[in-house]
Amino acid sequence: MEYVKLGKSDLEVSRICMGCMGFGDSEKGMHRWTISEEESKKVIQSALEAGINFFDTAVTYQGGTSEQYLGRAISNFSERDKVVIATKFPPRTPQEVEAGISGQEHVQNMLDQSLQHLGMDYIDLYICHAWDYKTPIYDILDGLNQQIKAGKIRYIGISNCYAWQLAKANALARLEGFPEFISVQGHYNLIFREEEREMAGLCKEDNIAMTPYSPLAGGRLSKKENETSKRLQEDDYGRFKYDSTVNLDRLIINRLEEVAENRGTSMTEIALAWLLKKVTSPVVGMTREEQITGAVNAVEIKLSDKEIQYLEELYQPHKLVGVMAQNGPVMKGNLDR
Repeated sequence: MEYVKLGKSDLEVSRICMGCMGFGDSEKGMHRWTISEEESKKVIQSALEAGINFFDTAVTYQGGTSEQYLGRAISNFSERDKVVIATKFPPRTPQEVEAGISGQEHVQNMLDQSLQHLGMDYIDLYICHAWDYKTPIYDILDGLNQQIKAGKIRYIGISNCYAWQLAKANALARLEGFPEFISVQGHYNLIFREEEREMAGLCKEDNIAMTPYSPLAGGRLSKKENETSKRLQEDDYGRFKYDSTVNLDRLIINRLEEVAENRGTSMTEIALAWLLKKVTSPVVGMTREEQITGAVNAVEIKLSDKEIQYLEELYQPHKLVGVMAQNGPVMKGNLDR
């Protein structure tokens, strides 16, 4: 395993981040394909043994049970200061807005829930799960700053935002003396490359770590045309994101399969090796121990310029989907207070 500094921080993270959305009680969340606590423990233990020290979850995953499973496994199999724990909090709900709960209060409430779930005193990387269109960014940054001063957070990141929003937030943070976002977690993989338009350039310019989710497109980049999996069969959200471009994406996936066969390796390893050329640490969801091997092996694969060009040249623009498409880029002239 290779390790690298996470953006401007002193966090040293493995090049593969274990995504923990697949852990948790399926009765308490939107995903039916998640695995039990005993199964999760085995996968997390194997990841630690393989050198993975970077774990990503969220307070919303399976009603908080993903955080609970992760926290208990880490306490069993590792020392707290040997791992980097990232978790995420959602925007304020309409009910919170109606009740007058401020952005600062929301950050504290969500953080305290996560710490309780995880059984930990602090979070290494606390991530805004999505840009909050109903809350001034000043309030979110101020709330995060208060919790950093309290020793409950080491660094902050953001997910599901536009480059202009990240630039705006960090400009305000510098102006107010608040900590800046050191990482961004966006939707980025071989068949969805819209992050390359502006976000990748901003991150390179400002040394912001990219830790993208869905690096294997919900399993689509690890399966041949006639293969499937429990997640592919049951993941309605994944179908929502990718089904409209399935014919276009299949052309690229066929090339991915060809490169993997020529290399004598798996499609997973080639897809991740390609992404590792672009980002700091992709967040790779794993629910089986054998998936860890493919992810770790990808770190050792160095694709040639010719292979990269072959994988990339058929890409066509994709529409934004999911949370990014729900709100759209609402431009604002002034920094929100």
